[in-house]
Amino acid sequence: MSDTERQSKDAASTGTGYRVLARKYRPKDFTDLMVGQEPMVRTLTNAFETGRIAQAYMLTGVRGVGKTTTARILARALNYKTSDVDKPTIDLRTPGEHCQAIMEGRHVDVIEMDAASHTGIDDIREIIEQVRYRPVSARYKVYIIDEVHMLSTQAFNGLLKTLEEPPEHVKFIFATTEIRKVPITVLSRCQRFDLRRISASDLVGLFSTIAAKEGIEAEPDALAMIARAAEGSARDGLSLLDQAIAHGAGAVQAEAVRGMLGLADRARIVDLFQHVVKGDVAAALGEFQSQYEAGANPVVVLTDLADFTHLVTRLKYVPDAANDPSLSEVERTKAAEFAKGVAVTTLSRIWQMLLKGIPETEGSSRTAGAAEMVLIRLAHAAHLPAPEDAARRLAEFSGDNAGPRPSSAPSGNGGGSGTRVPYQSSVARAPDIAPGKPQASAPVAMLRAVPSSQPETMPVGRIETIPAETPKPLVPVNSVSDIVDLAAEKRDVKLKALVRNFVRPVRIEPGRLDVNLTEGAPGTLLNELAVKLKEWTGIHWIVSTSREEGGPTMVEAEAKAQQQRVSDARQDPDVAAILTQFPGAKIIDVRVRAPTPEEEADEATPPAAAESEDGDILPGDDIEF
Repeated sequence: MSDTERQSKDAASTGTGYRVLARKYRPKDFTDLMVGQEPMVRTLTNAFETGRIAQAYMLTGVRGVGKTTTARILARALNYKTSDVDKPTIDLRTPGEHCQAIMEGRHVDVIEMDAASHTGIDDIREIIEQVRYRPVSARYKVYIIDEVHMLSTQAFNGLLKTLEEPPEHVKFIFATTEIRKVPITVLSRCQRFDLRRISASDLVGLFSTIAAKEGIEAEPDALAMIARAAEGSARDGLSLLDQAIAHGAGAVQAEAVRGMLGLADRARIVDLFQHVVKGDVAAALGEFQSQYEAGANPVVVLTDLADFTHLVTRLKYVPDAANDPSLSEVERTKAAEFAKGVAVTTLSRIWQMLLKGIPETEGSSRTAGAAEMVLIRLAHAAHLPAPEDAARRLAEFSGDNAGPRPSSAPSGNGGGSGTRVPYQSSVARAPDIAPGKPQASAPVAMLRAVPSSQPETMPVGRIETIPAETPKPLVPVNSVSDIVDLAAEKRDVKLKALVRNFVRPVRIEPGRLDVNLTEGAPGTLLNELAVKLKEWTGIHWIVSTSREEGGPTMVEAEAKAQQQRVSDARQDPDVAAILTQFPGAKIIDVRVRAPTPEEEADEATPPAAAESEDGDILPGDDIEF
């Protein structure tokens, strides 16, 4: 009689319930935890051997990777005691005095609390009041708080002080699936362990071991399906294995597991992928219809197709990935073949379209029809050129990358502008123009179609040199001062102030402005300036920054001119006499008075009365003291 039959008979006779595999084979010590969690076990081993035991631990990871189980094993290790050993240790092969009670969750000094149902400050206040008392029988009083991220903000704040300076006899162990929701103030007080997903190969090995212990015949392909469906969770995988054993009446077969999970045959997924890559729409739809009639879920079919696409792409760069034991022989061999023959761009396009199509299928009321539409798009895209090929052809057609190739023209036609060339490009590349020079006089080579007197199978072109004309602005702009005047005329006070304060001119010509911006200039100034100049002058402007220092801003130029006038005023004999006569007096401002109409009309004004070009103080200037 097998162990399973004996267990079922004992359960039936005694009336006791059946223990599911996830509970029956729950890890009991660090040796069992070595399946997928080697880094954490190694860290805890070294910490216990050196006596560097933390006051609080934070365990995080996806559901079913063993957070709560690890917390219990850790509590057991902290309170380990036998007749020979009385200290914290990770060697738990011999059960201690407290081990059984701790693993069953009934030890008086190991308090487990579910934060999902105890979220308030009152629950934390109860813990704070109890930590003052020493443990009843164990070495440490251990608090295990599961799903700690669900505590309220007040509860977290109330726990901070006790968590930072707990009594020597208290240890905290937290577990959470949402580590980002835990305040950083709590994380900084804990030693954190990230429990990683268990790989499919480790899960297959675990399931094989458990099936052997249970006396269950299990096909490797069936265990591989369960491992993939578990998505790194040992608990989910064992629950599925339990279900598969019941579904197969004591045996785990691939066909039964496939029907139980609603999966498509992996070999048929490979066939579907092949039809899609070839662009055979009819064959792809026929294969999908067969899988759908066999009970496969349309969403699962597309998901498996995406997984296989990912596998093929991965094998192009990591060939050793084919050694994954969770892969079937068909997947391993066919994926390697596709990896050699299918381009990365094609695989990437299939992947992107599936990522978009799977949610559409899930949200559709007709999942089968939506899945078929996704497959039709995939197969149709197989006949389209790759994006880079399409871009290259478009560039060649528009002349962005290369001009016509006269070398391919017949040698008997001669050269010059009348030379005929094959119609490989509609526009020839214009010659490079030196920066800073006007482009009005620069000839631009254009390719124009001309009628041919003789019939030809291909259209021909003729290269002609046509001078490029620079459009004239509606308003002349030859300096930064002109721009400021335009802004004042258009009542754009903001742009006027920005140009005056931050723009240092480097080069300016119709349609082109090179400037150097001073520190503190807004990042959008150049864009705003280009838009406004185009609006005000009627031509397109290119406004760019230059590495050259450029001239001074208008504010800097005005300040320098003012300083020069003040300096000249000090050197004036009359001003100097006034400053000498009144000690402590100083020049505050120098203003140049505008001439009156009578003075402008007076042609007999002596040269000494006119304003000099170098800014010297002349008769008529106003000086403030």
